[in-house]
Amino acid sequence: MAFTGQGGLASETIVAEDRVLHRPDTMDDATGAAFLIAYGTSHLALTRATTLSPGEKLVVLGAGGGVGLTAVEVGAALGAEVTAVARGTDKLAAAQAAGATHLIDSNAVEDLRAAISAHGAVNVVYDPVGGPLGETAMRCLAPEGRHLLIGFASGDLPVLKPNHMLVKNISAIGFYWGGYLAFDPKALTDSLSELMTWHAEGKIKPRVDQVLPLERANEALELLRARKVTGKIVVTP
Repeated sequence: MAFTGQGGLASETIVAEDRVLHRPDTMDDATGAAFLIAYGTSHLALTRATTLSPGEKLVVLGAGGGVGLTAVEVGAALGAEVTAVARGTDKLAAAQAAGATHLIDSNAVEDLRAAISAHGAVNVVYDPVGGPLGETAMRCLAPEGRHLLIGFASGDLPVLKPNHMLVKNISAIGFYWGGYLAFDPKALTDSLSELMTWHAEGKIKPRVDQVLPLERANEALELLRARKVTGKIVVTP
């Protein structure tokens, strides 16, 4: 398995040796292809960018997506009380199976802030979505809460107000998994090593929604754009 950085949709690619990891016997090819970035992002974000402690309340936005679903699973494995926010019953069912305690359909609630706050003040927001959804979730943070900026799948940047962060003693933390290759690759190696152990023990169970051949790569990308994927989609050469 490897984090290529580019050339992922190719039948052959060249990768630096230190980016290659052995795929354990407990993991098939499709799972290996879906594993590294999604689980690596959630695990390192929740154990290093911030330290999620047992019993803390974690809200995961986009909880049915490839990265969001792993955040639910990793958060639950770390002992957090996880609230999953996603669109539609299918995605929420997957989040529940991954360990979410509370489920919120962002398409069905009129007052999202009230729906999130109904389960208590939030310690950590895991935000791969951005936009108004991210802004709303940040307003639900408890004092000393942490808002993890993972990505902007909505296409919009959240407007995070520094004065709001100041008076509530909360923080926003940017996190890019691939960036660690440049300044602390050992952090990635250690994180992935623990994740491989979790997988071997059955503690995490990656969900591959669809496997498509290379000639249908554009279809795979369109499924992502349309948010019709629960978990990960894999393209095979």
